This record gives sequence, C-alpha cells and structure tokens, in this order.
Amino acid sequence: MRLRAGLSATSLLCLLTACVAHAPAKPDRAAGTEFAPCAADPDWNQPTQPRRIHGNTWYVGTCGLSAVLITSDQGHVLIDGGSERAGSLIEASLRALGVDPRQVRYLLNSHEHNDHAGGLAHLQRVTGATVVARAPAVAALERGKGDRGDPQFLSVSPFAPVRAVQTIGDGETLRLGPIALTAHATPGHTPGGTSWSWRACDEAGDCRAIAYADSLTPLTDAVYRYSDESAHPGVVTAFRRSIRTVAELPCDILVTPHPNASNLLARLDAPSPAPQGTSNDCRAYAASGNGKLEEQLAKEAASAP
Repeated sequence: MRLRAGLSATSLLCLLTACVAHAPAKPDRAAGTEFAPCAADPDWNQPTQPRRIHGNTWYVGTCGLSAVLITSDQGHVLIDGGSERAGSLIEASLRALGVDPRQVRYLLNSHEHNDHAGGLAHLQRVTGATVVARAPAVAALERGKGDRGDPQFLSVSPFAPVRAVQTIGDGETLRLGPIALTAHATPGHTPGGTSWSWRACDEAGDCRAIAYADSLTPLTDAVYRYSDESAHPGVVTAFRRSIRTVAELPCDILVTPHPNASNLLARLDAPSPAPQGTSNDCRAYAASGNGKLEEQLAKEAASAP
C-alpha cells in the first residue's frame, strides 16, 4: 500500500530529478528568544532553536527529544511529537521557521512511548494532520498506553491518546508531493518501533539519504524478560532483525529519537557547512544496540526469573 496526497506532474518531475522542495529560510533562533546551550545530558523538555539538517529537512525538537520536519510546497510531514510538554515547543519551532502548522499533513512516530508520542495529540489538534504508524503501535497510540507486550509497560507513563491512526506496513512508502518516506519495522524497544528513511537535496543538488533510526535499547520494567520465549515468543529474533535493518538503512545522515544518541545537535552546530556524519553511522548505531541486547540477555541468563 502507498499513501498518497496530491502527486502532481510537477511533483513527479521533482521525484525523478531529486529537486529541492520549497523550504523556509533558516533562522539563527526563534524570533525574540534566547536559548541556553543544550547540556551533555539534556533535559527532555529544554527548548532549542530549529536547525536545518539538510535540504528540506529540519530539526524542530527539544534538547533531549527529536522531532523532524520535512517540507514541500504541497504540505509537510513531521516525525515524532516529543513528550506532552514538548508538543507545544515543537509547534513553536514550526512557527519560528515560518511554517503554518496547518500545512503539516502527516504526523509519524518512532515508537509508542510518552517521550516520543506524548506531544502527538497536541500536534494533531493544531495541524489537523493524519497520524501514521505501523499496526503494532496503533492501539497504544489511540489508547495512550501500551500493553504487556511493551518491555517497559509497568515503568512508562501514559500519554494523551491520538485519533484515527492510519496504518502503514513495513517497507511501504508514504508520499506527499515530492516527499517519499519509507517505513522500516524495527520492533524490540517497543512492539511498534519504526524507523524512517528518505532523501533530501539542497539547493546545489547535493542529495543525502537520511535515516531516522528508532531506539535499539533493550530497556525493561521489573517484570519483563526478553529471553522468556514462552511469554514473548519471537521477540529476540525480531529485535536482532531490527538491528540488521538499521545497519542496512540508506544512511548518509543518522537521526535518532534522542538526539544525543547520535550526537545530532553537536553535528548540526559544527562549523563545517556539510554536516553530518558518514554512511557508517547507522552500522555503528546498530552495533551498539546489538551489544546492549546481548548484555541484557546475559543479565537475564545469570538471574533466575
């Protein structure tokens, strides 16, 4: 299935030629606002100025929680809503860029936890956008809380639910004018974990593959055990497959739901105009996740359930 909205002949030409979508001018900071530097271990809800990642792709999150805007002259797409407190901060970043929130057509999500889905309800209200997620995340997003399939079910807070979530499948592409984002199933951190990939081109025609790679950290509450195959069949196998998927993503620029997990803001703020990292970043991120998973499994094996 492909989700489409208004694919014109002009937009088709843009897709074929990797042209740059219309994007707002980059501000140094939000008008009239001074931002404190983000700490090395940042507060999730500390505001920070929006930044261009590359071409029509912008960082509009907080110091501790990522949100990414992809712009076009036929509407925009926003990935992740941060926490409930961060939702209004993300809205403020959109406005600081000169973006009318009502031009956001789709809201996407990395995974169904309060620190990345908590602001979606606010953003859905101010944008009128359709929330899109993989099927395993839909019930949690519409309910505002996961179930026992979530490794952190007992330890994460509920969040404001969203309405009428539209599903997208693994490997399917959401299209909006020249924007084309592919969903990649990466369960493990949560059942509905999803990574996203797309291409962004700047005014000089320099095109980069961007990967928004979901969390690969095997955090649990006091009860959940990844290695309990009778209670959670196939979870470890699926998690390892997710790690391989992230390692193989098209990945000139890596973005993660917590920006410090990929050193994102420091890379964006570096003096070099070409930002970002190397195509090895996704493989390194995946290798780190694999090490954490094996460490978690070893801890579970060493302790009786």
